[in-house]
Amino acid sequence: MSEFDAARLAAVISPLRRALLAATRAEARLPELPDAQIGVIRALPRGTSRGPAEIAERLRLSRPTVSNLLTAMEGDGLVERTPAPSDGRRVVVRASATALDLFDRFDAANSALVAQATAQLRHDELATLDAALPVLERLCALLGGADPKQPTTAESRATVPEKTR
Repeated sequence: MSEFDAARLAAVISPLRRALLAATRAEARLPELPDAQIGVIRALPRGTSRGPAEIAERLRLSRPTVSNLLTAMEGDGLVERTPAPSDGRRVVVRASATALDLFDRFDAANSALVAQATAQLRHDELATLDAALPVLERLCALLGGADPKQPTTAESRATVPEKTR
């Protein structure tokens, strides 16, 4: 087996991500939201609210950075801050209906574009890509600070028989 080319993988991931983001924004006619704001919306799924400190921890950003993001996003109508029900001195944040709509449109367009592109791959290429998905998910988790000894969601799913999934 040849030596793994980490530089080549890194050189492919970033342009792939940027190309998919640009194509998705164009396809769904979405505004240019910074990646950090998309991350905040992703951290606030429909029906949830979180404190700014929890958002900062999830996104691995500093609290002041998240505070600045939330201020800008609140001004754009993307998040709503309210006093925490359990402690009125604290604040909780939730994504607005506008943000959730943008995110739903983004996810739908993103998935459709990937489906269109992968439909043009040969069967062997598609099989290789499918086999690589659990490894890419684990790599993403490791780069995001996951415990290398803990199995990822994909690895946990892989141990569950197909009929029970």
